[in-house]
Amino acid sequence: MATERRATDSHAAVSVLESADFVRIVTRADGDGLAAAGLLARELSRREMPFQVSVGTTIADRTERVQAGKAGDDGSVTIAIGALESIGDGASASDARTDTRTISLERTDRPATLESADLLGDLGSEPDLKLTLAGTLAAGIEPGAGETEWLLERALDGTVLERRPGVSVPTTDPVDGLAHSMACLAPWSGDTDATEAALESVPTALEHPADLSVDDHRAIGSLVALDAVGHDEAVDAAGTAIGRFLRPYELPDGPFTTLGGFAEVLEATAQVEPGTGVALAMGHSAREPALETWRTCGRQVHTAIDSATTSRYGGLFALDCADHASTERPLPVRSIARLVAAYRSPEPAVLAVGPQSAALAVRESRPLEETIDAVATHLGTGTQYDLGQQWCSLRFDEQTDTGRVIDTVRDHL
Repeated sequence: MATERRATDSHAAVSVLESADFVRIVTRADGDGLAAAGLLARELSRREMPFQVSVGTTIADRTERVQAGKAGDDGSVTIAIGALESIGDGASASDARTDTRTISLERTDRPATLESADLLGDLGSEPDLKLTLAGTLAAGIEPGAGETEWLLERALDGTVLERRPGVSVPTTDPVDGLAHSMACLAPWSGDTDATEAALESVPTALEHPADLSVDDHRAIGSLVALDAVGHDEAVDAAGTAIGRFLRPYELPDGPFTTLGGFAEVLEATAQVEPGTGVALAMGHSAREPALETWRTCGRQVHTAIDSATTSRYGGLFALDCADHASTERPLPVRSIARLVAAYRSPEPAVLAVGPQSAALAVRESRPLEETIDAVATHLGTGTQYDLGQQWCSLRFDEQTDTGRVIDTVRDHL
C-alpha cells in the first residue's frame, strides 16, 4: 500500500480553510494527533465555524473517512492529520491527496502538533501553549528541543509552566501518579499498595500529597530513579528514560499537575477512549473521565508487561500479551512497546502483540513505513497499519496467530 506523508503548503491551507462552510478533522489515534486536532478545533470554535472531529486508528480508516468527506457536493474542507493511502498512481495519487478540499498536516520529520500550531499562526492566532507542548512531548520531543524552544520560553515567561524537582505524573497524589504511570517502569509499577510502600520514607506523600515541599519532591524523584534503574532487568537506556521523567514542568493552571502527565493522558485516551481524548484536547470538561481512562490504561500496560511471554531476536524484543488481555477494551500495545523499549529491552526495537493488534516501537528514530507495509502485505487481506513518530501498529483478524505476527515482523525488520 502506497502512502502519502506530505504537508499542504500553509498559505494554500489558510485560503482553503477561511472559505470553508464546514470543516472535518480526521486525526491519527495518538497523543500528538489529538493535540493537533484539539488546537484546530479550539480555533474553529473561536471563529464559530461548524466542524467535526473523528479519529482513524489506521491509515486505511483515515483514508476512508477523508474520501467520504469529499463525496458531498458542498463547501466542506477536510483536514487530515496522519498518513493516508495514495489513491491511484503517479500524478493522480498526488492529486487525490492534495485536492483543494483536503488539507494535510502530516510530515515524517515533524510532529503534527507543530504543523497545527503553524497553521494557527498563519490564521493570525496563538496556539494554546500547554496543549502544544503536551502534544509535541507525546510525539517524543522534549520541551525546549528544536522547534519547541520558543514555545517553552514563552510558557516559562508567562508562568504557564514552572520547573520543579519530582516526577512527571498527571495527578497531585504521587502514589496514584506513579502506580499508573506509563512513562516509568519500576518494581512497584501498576500496584498502588506497592507504590505506597515504596514511598513510606516520604510521609507527606502518603498523608498530605497536596502539600509536598520541594524537598519532598526531590526525595520522591531520587527514590523513583534508584528503583527504576536498579531493577535487575533495567537496561542502559533506562537512565535516559528516567531522566526525562524527573524534574517535570508543573502546570499551575493546567488540566493536570505536570506537562508530562498531560502528554501521557493524551496518549492513553488516544489508544483506548479516543472520544474522551478529543474532548480533552478541545478543552471540554473531560479531566476526570480522562484520568480514569489513564488509570485503566496504566493497569493494563503493567499487567501485560508482567505477564507477557517474551522472546528475543537479533534487533527485536517481542512480548506476546494476547493471552492476558481484557476483552472489555483494546489493549494499549503501543504504550507497552514504548515503555519496554525505554526501560527493559535488550534490543533497539520492541514488538508488543495483543488480540488482533500489535505495535512496534524503536528507541532511535528510523524509517518504519517500508517495514510495516511489508509485514501487513505478508499477513494478508484484512491487515491494516498505522505509523507515527518512532512507532507503527498493526490490526489483523482473529484468525492470525500471534506467533506468525512476531515471526513476520522479525523477518522484515
